[in-house]
Formats: sequence, structure tokens, C-alpha cells
Amino acid sequence: MNKKSRIYIILRTVLLGLAIVAIAFFVTRGMFHREETKKDALRRIRERGYLIALTDQNTLNYFLYRGEPMGYQLELLESFSKHLGVPLKIIASNDISKLQYYLYYNAADLIALNLPISGHGKKLVRFSDPFGETRMVLVQRKGSGPGKSESGMIKSLNDFPEDTVYIRKNQFMEAEYHSFYKETGKRAILKEEADISQEELIKRVAEGTIRFAICQENVAMVLHRVYRNIDISVLAFPLFSYGWGMGMGSDSLRIEVDTWLKEFKRSRHLKKIYLDYFDNQRIAGFFQSDYFSVSGNQLSPFDNAIREQCKQVWWDWRLVASLIYEESNFRPGQISSHSASGLMQLMPETAAKFGIDSTATPERQIAGGVKYLRYLDNQLPEDIESPVERVYFVLASYNVGIGKVLAAREKAEKFGKDKNRWNGHVDYYLLRRSIKNPIANSDSLKTYPVDYKTEGFVDDIVSRFYHYRNLIR
Repeated sequence: MNKKSRIYIILRTVLLGLAIVAIAFFVTRGMFHREETKKDALRRIRERGYLIALTDQNTLNYFLYRGEPMGYQLELLESFSKHLGVPLKIIASNDISKLQYYLYYNAADLIALNLPISGHGKKLVRFSDPFGETRMVLVQRKGSGPGKSESGMIKSLNDFPEDTVYIRKNQFMEAEYHSFYKETGKRAILKEEADISQEELIKRVAEGTIRFAICQENVAMVLHRVYRNIDISVLAFPLFSYGWGMGMGSDSLRIEVDTWLKEFKRSRHLKKIYLDYFDNQRIAGFFQSDYFSVSGNQLSPFDNAIREQCKQVWWDWRLVASLIYEESNFRPGQISSHSASGLMQLMPETAAKFGIDSTATPERQIAGGVKYLRYLDNQLPEDIESPVERVYFVLASYNVGIGKVLAAREKAEKFGKDKNRWNGHVDYYLLRRSIKNPIANSDSLKTYPVDYKTEGFVDDIVSRFYHYRNLIR
């Protein structure tokens, strides 16, 4: 073998070795990247500090009744966020396409709806394990539709005339809608409606503005108690499983949801929550109230007074409404065991300072409470510059007194926390002050356990405010 051939063989061997190393590197890198991807969703939630969930606004999933946030999906999400150990924020819309958009661009973490687990749906999201099962039914008005029965109603899809059926625009339901269309002998004319709830479709059928709609059976059964003139006996699509949807980029959140769901089912909490909404007569009674967000836009009889007084503090009126709900549940005659009274539960000396006594009207009670909020804001140091942080400090001062809040602020600075931030900083020391020695220098939780009897006061008000902002305009 000549020298030239030996050099060629050596070069070829070196290049082959480099190629093998490169391939091994990229394969290993790909495997590592896939492992990292599995962590992305949960890491994003942890780094952000809260869970963002998507759902719709309706009678069952997410609504307000007399100032209280309620709903099947809301209760499930609250349980899951507690499992994760992070707060919950909800983006609500009846436009399913908009919810998909938020999920696709990682503006939210999951869609909490009863999404049918189907082959088509698996191209759009990663599904959780099933939460339950339901069917699709044809909703029609009793005695009003054309057909072959004596009552004038459709009794079978085989009898379906060439007529329009209104459906909710929902990519996840495309297979079910197409199956229904074929079952009617392709006579049904399907008309999609965007940004609408199933409840609204059922209401339109009951009022006679549309003739037919397709809705999930468990939802239709609840609304049947409200609209007695509808028929939901015709099956549009057989039983299917439903679950939550998560983004395609990571399995970590899906795995965590399934872990929580398995335990949640075992504890029977899932069944209880389901029955609380889908088998509860009181839901029908909600429609009779002016303070039901699905059929109205009011929180309380005092909304206008709250709006007017909030001009004095430049707060969103719904934030003050959330404070009032926390203090009195919108009941103006409330008197606490510590003699705090009225809608805003002012102590006698504070009430007197702002011109309020036992004869004050609800409007004057609100005016006095708002003046007190403004007073507290003026007492806070100007170096708390963030408007959001000032709200937290004002609410805490309203609850325990500004002196205790300012003392906790000083202690936070002493132990290396940011005295101008509330969550995880000043609140830490307010919640963990000693009963015997409120200004103790120790930073030990073992020595000074939590004794703040209204722990969560600020967080509860702010969390409820976000629900109010979602559902009340």
C-alpha cells in the first residue's frame, strides 16, 4: 500500500469517526431535548407562579351567583391548582377558537371544558384521562317543529326534514357534527354560531327564535328544568368520553393532571362536584335572580353606589365590591362579634371618624368605607410605587390596621425581603408574627407559627376580583 493510500484510509477513518460522534451527539441531544420538553409546561407554571386555565362562561362551568364565583370547571380547577400549590387565573370566553388560540401560543396552560376525546381532537391537543361521559342530543321546542308525529316534533333522525340545525362552532366536535349530518340523510343544514354557549342555543330554541340545536345531554338536562317547553329525547350522537385539553408541546402537565385526577376520582370528590351542578334543582332557581351572571350583569343592589364612590380612589369598582363581599356578603345590617358593622364592617371608632353611625344608609356605609381606603392609601409610604402593590398593602391595612402592616414591612427589610412587595415578602412577616411578641426579631417559623386569623384575606379579595372582572362588565 503506497503512502497516498494510507493517508486516504486514515482520513476516511477519522471522518467516519467524526460522523459517528456527530450522530451520537445529535441523537443524545434530541433525547435530552425531549426530556426537557416534558418539563416545559410545569416549569412555565412554576416560574410564572400561577396556573392559567381557559373555560367558558355559562350556567354550569363558570358563573357568579350573588357575588360568589361558582361552577363545575371552576371547582375542578381550584382543586387542581391547590394540588400544584399555585394560584389560579382564568381566561373565560364562549369562543372555542379563541381558547384554542390562547393554548396554541402558550398564553394559557389548559382548556377546562368537557372536550370529546376523539381522533380529530388528538390532532389539536393532548387530552387528559376522561372526566366522564355524555351524549349529544337534538334540542327542539315541543309541538313547534315540522315532522311526522302527532305533536309535530321529530321523533327520529330518519324523519328529519331539510331544515337548519344550529350548533356551537367547535373544532373538537367536528366528527360528531358530521356523524349527525349523515344520520339525518344529509338533510340537516348545519349552521355554526361562534362565541355562544350551549345554554344560549337552548334558550333560543325555547323562545322559538330557532327551531333546532345540538347540545351535550348533561347540559340539556339541566336547562330542561328551566325551559320546560323543550324536548331533548332524540339522540344526535352516542356516548363519548370527555376531558381537558393541553398543548401539544409537552406531556408534563398532562401527566400531572392525570395524577391528580386519579386521586380525585378515588376520593369521590369528582362525583360530588358533578352532582352539585348537573343534578341540582337549585341551578334552575338561579335564573330567577337578578344577581346571576349568566342572565344578568349585577353583583348586588349596591353596584351603582360602589361605582360612584370608587371615583374617589380610582379603584376598579369590582375590587371594592369584592372587599364588601368578603366583609359582609353584601348584607348592610351585619354586625360582627368585634362590633364591626355595615357593608364594609367598620369598627365603631373608624365609622365615627368617617361620619358613619348605626343609622347610616348602605350608600353612606360604602362612602365611609371608601374614604377609609383612601385614608389608608395616603398613610402608606410613597416608595411603594406600584399601584398593584399599594392595593395589596391597603387591603391588608384595612383588615389588621396600618400599624401592624408597617411593622411587618420593617421586619421584611431587616431579613432581606423587599419591603415594597406584598406577596412572599411583607405578607410573610405579617402572617408569621408572634402573639406574645409581635415585634420579635426571630425569623423562625418553628418559634413563631402563623397566627394571622384571617390568613388569605388579601388573596381572596384579589382572586374574587379577577372573577368579577371576567364575568361582570
